[in-house]
Amino acid sequence: MVVQERDKPFRIAIVGGGIGGLFCTLAIHHHCSAAGVPVAIDVFEQASQYKEIGAGVGVGINAARLIHKLGIGQKLNAFAGHRTGVWISFRRFDNSEDIMTVSVKDDQAIRQAPCARTDLLDLLRETIEQREAATLHTKKACKRVEDAGSSVRVHFADSTTAEADLVIACDGIHSVVRDTFIVDKPVFSGTIAYRGVIPIASLSNWPFPSYSVAWLAKHRHLLVFPISKNEQLNIVAFVTKPEEDVSDVKESWTSICDRKDVEDDFAGFDKTPQEVISLMPEQPSKWKLNDRKPLDRWHYMGGKVVLLGDAAHAMLPHLGAGAGQAMEDGWVLGRALSEHLSGAKNSHFESLESTAKLYQTVRLPRAQKTQATSRAAGDTYEMQSAEMLEKTFEECIPFIAEQTRERMKFVWEEDLDAAYEKIRDGLDGKEPNGNGPSTIAAGKAVVPDVSAVSIEAQ
Repeated sequence: MVVQERDKPFRIAIVGGGIGGLFCTLAIHHHCSAAGVPVAIDVFEQASQYKEIGAGVGVGINAARLIHKLGIGQKLNAFAGHRTGVWISFRRFDNSEDIMTVSVKDDQAIRQAPCARTDLLDLLRETIEQREAATLHTKKACKRVEDAGSSVRVHFADSTTAEADLVIACDGIHSVVRDTFIVDKPVFSGTIAYRGVIPIASLSNWPFPSYSVAWLAKHRHLLVFPISKNEQLNIVAFVTKPEEDVSDVKESWTSICDRKDVEDDFAGFDKTPQEVISLMPEQPSKWKLNDRKPLDRWHYMGGKVVLLGDAAHAMLPHLGAGAGQAMEDGWVLGRALSEHLSGAKNSHFESLESTAKLYQTVRLPRAQKTQATSRAAGDTYEMQSAEMLEKTFEECIPFIAEQTRERMKFVWEEDLDAAYEKIRDGLDGKEPNGNGPSTIAAGKAVVPDVSAVSIEAQ
């Protein structure tokens, strides 16, 4: 095992400056600073500025806990929305009667924190700058990565290059780094989404105890939740459509449409959701929802290249867990890397490749379970699951509560450090050197008991 030289920082290149990339930067800096090992992190963002495309993001309790561990949780709460004890109240599309309400305990400092993506990204970026955790670059579009022996060479569109001891691909579902090693394409989910944000003050009346509501209909559902200190309402309107009907939706995520398209797709909905739609921008954004097939390997070039977030496990938004899963990746990778560089006496840290394998062993099963569960949740909300596909709306109602009740239990709560330490120390049935039953092959995540989560079906 080679202990990192104290006077020679370990060079890390993070490709992609979104939420996953910036959180990973802070997590590595946090863990390596605590371990007393020097790292030099460069973040390469292809855009001209650090920004997030989209409106709201549901920061779940697991991700919020990690943000608090970085010491910036109070700042998160200062701009987040508040669900007032309700994750989502699922309601009928036609009369808003309650189908089931999924309750959450969010009266503590560490709580679910739905927020505007731009606010979260600004918090992460500003913290990086304040802590001098990394050098941030813009207008650096990665074109390919090249094995340079003991390092990796990153080639950019502007003909420049950068070398690093470790490259972390945080460049999303269309990851260029991933494409270097894997030949596959994003898969259309069968669903599109219209997105927008409106001022809550513009609503004439709100008859529900929380601003977190989803109205469900066959092939359609309208989701809203509060962001920006409950001053703004995030809107996502989902519609199941055949792929030939969405050829106008570009892969750039910047497609727009006329509001009338949303109004037509959601004709027949109750008065309140109709008002929400009427307040959307005249040209809301229109997204084609893609994900990827599960990927069973996240590290390459002997551990010198690692995938993270959507580059490793792109998922649909139906659990509001995509950003949280990327943050969990960054936290675990930061812990593992700090132990490797500090010379921890554990066979998992003998090499960069074994360290990358540990990261994958901890994270892959839970991320892939969330991936699959997100798809299943979307099928439930759109009433497209095998049990509901041929049934009427009324016949589908009992299945919604049944299929949602158990699905949510594992998502919100994960003692990530305990899960990491259990596998690191060989307490999961595997020896520290990786012998024994394979956690990945078994497809089992380390999931705590979350029976305390209140899920009320009506």
